[in-house]
Amino acid sequence: MPDQSTVPTHKSVPPPRDPHLRELANCIRFLSMDAVQQAKSGHPGMPMGMADIATVLFSEFMTFDPQEPHWFDRDRFIISNGHGSMLLYSLLYLTGYEDMTLDEIKRFRQIDSRTAGHPEYHHATGIETTTGPLGQGLANSVGFAFAERIMNASFGDDLVDHFTYVFLGDGCLMEGISQEAISFAGHRKLGRLIAFFDNNSISIDGATKLAESDDQTARFRASNWHVVEIDGHDTDAIRAAIIEARSVTDKPTLISCRTIIGFGFPTKAGTQKAHSDAPGEEEIAGARQLLDWRLPPFEIPQHLLDDWRKIGAKGRTKRLEWSERVAETKGEMGDAFKRRLEGKIPAGWRDAIADAKTELLQSEKDLASRQASGVVLNHLFDAVPEMLGGSADLTPSNNTKAKNQIEIVPGEFSGSYVHYGVREHGMAAIMNGIALHGGLIPYGGTFLTFSDYCRPSIRLAAMMEIRTIFVMTHDSIGLGEDGPTHQPIEHLSALRAIPQLAVYRPGDSVETAECWESILEAPRQAALIALSRQPLPLLRQDARRDNLSAKGGYVLLDAEGGERKLTIFSSGSELQLAVKARDILQQEGVPTAVVSMPCRLLFERQDDAYQRSVIGKTRARVAVEAAVQDSWDRYIGLDGKFIGMHRFGASGKIEDVYKKFNITTEAVVDAAREVLKQLKN
Repeated sequence: MPDQSTVPTHKSVPPPRDPHLRELANCIRFLSMDAVQQAKSGHPGMPMGMADIATVLFSEFMTFDPQEPHWFDRDRFIISNGHGSMLLYSLLYLTGYEDMTLDEIKRFRQIDSRTAGHPEYHHATGIETTTGPLGQGLANSVGFAFAERIMNASFGDDLVDHFTYVFLGDGCLMEGISQEAISFAGHRKLGRLIAFFDNNSISIDGATKLAESDDQTARFRASNWHVVEIDGHDTDAIRAAIIEARSVTDKPTLISCRTIIGFGFPTKAGTQKAHSDAPGEEEIAGARQLLDWRLPPFEIPQHLLDDWRKIGAKGRTKRLEWSERVAETKGEMGDAFKRRLEGKIPAGWRDAIADAKTELLQSEKDLASRQASGVVLNHLFDAVPEMLGGSADLTPSNNTKAKNQIEIVPGEFSGSYVHYGVREHGMAAIMNGIALHGGLIPYGGTFLTFSDYCRPSIRLAAMMEIRTIFVMTHDSIGLGEDGPTHQPIEHLSALRAIPQLAVYRPGDSVETAECWESILEAPRQAALIALSRQPLPLLRQDARRDNLSAKGGYVLLDAEGGERKLTIFSSGSELQLAVKARDILQQEGVPTAVVSMPCRLLFERQDDAYQRSVIGKTRARVAVEAAVQDSWDRYIGLDGKFIGMHRFGASGKIEDVYKKFNITTEAVVDAAREVLKQLKN
């Protein structure tokens, strides 16, 4: 293994094993350094250090077709160290992806370009996931590989048979999410996952020894990975390692590649200055001399571009053969596979929602919304078999396992329920990978307070507009005895602040069914459903098929006895308090409406006329929710009152905790009287 004494100087660089492969790799290097230099911003070190590995992988092993970028059975390629995005953009341009032009390369890191600082899903074809925060891409890749095996178990090798490759760096492995993902992948025996570790021993601050002394290969071996250690600039070693990795069927593989960050720079290679600085004209000139590249910026020799385009074209035959096999697959399996490719849910799935509503309405006892959700899932799973459930070691509490779901066990992938273990962040990011892969609809559960552990992945799901479903139970102080550490106070407001995330908090069993219906209706919408531990009364007695919750907010009970004088807003378990308070106020001669707000993102997508009709004209408004006030101010205004939490919770019986923090029917009524008095004066 080479050590840091091999860091190139102005005098030499390590000689190539294969001169032609080095030339192809240099196309990546010079596109990357030229783009970073022009932008005066970026991270050239990783693309230059990993170029040899990417060249061998794409030229000899990757199965893909730039002419059909979304071909389902393509291999997936992810860079978890996403700051090295120019490596990916260079590969997309060189192999012939239509929307990744040389002009886009020149516009690296510029507004509205396809070449953002980190790869952004939807910005260009060939970008499989958004990989900004380090470690996310690694965890996503576990989801991709897991989904591939699950789909393979259902549809066989002829239709689903591909690899997932991921590049990752020292920073990815320092992040805690990496261990959650590594442990899960090793336990699940994901043999189609191959990770390449850019082992260059450099971080932004300097040598990685400033912050760690981990034996990373021992760590992977301990987590049931196959490990290969190579010189990352030796193309023969790279090739042999990939062949070996592809032959291992019962373990994921880590290929630890000893590389030189900024390979080719005369003075910055092997140092932190190669990581994220624009190299400067003098450094680039030196690299051109060292690597014998005599061309001006952004110019690729035609013969090398032709060779790269041939690499891009070689997957077309496999893709066409696969398409023929899909067309020839008839019957139920063929129909199901084609439907999943199109992202369509089976016809009649709404009947499952209706059946769930009927069962819930016929129940003779109050149900926690987590229990109601379990009832809905029992019906939905039979109607929508691509739903892939799971929980972070809280299955009995989250009620996420439908009665007919079969648990997936290590090395066997024919089930539909996943035990993620106590890995909330890893679960969330793995589910994102599953959703991005396609063919499955992932949902996974934990407690709402642990959304803090999931939040980076939840945020990315919202950013990518993918249907990852986060089931969060124990959604308030209503979990009682577990105390303030487990009682989510600020979480609803914090989650509602994430753009494009649909946060649902149903107030009874019927709303719970309606929220699930809305979630499944939106294929490009990340969703979180917050569910109660404590039983809730059935506030909606109707069996109507139309979905009132689909508009995000609606008038549950209108004012009676005259024009509305007061509006009470609420969601979830506190909706019952609003209803009881309204009864008292109505008896006092105050025409009062109750507005249920199960999902404000959906409410704010309604037209102004609808929103005004729900909110009403009166300035006398009260909101009640066992959480902080922040996300309610926009509805209650300066004159309104809020009944909720203003500090962390306490341990005790549920009813005692609510009384301690004065979240009661009486408190809502008192607040209503106070706001009416103030407005009258």
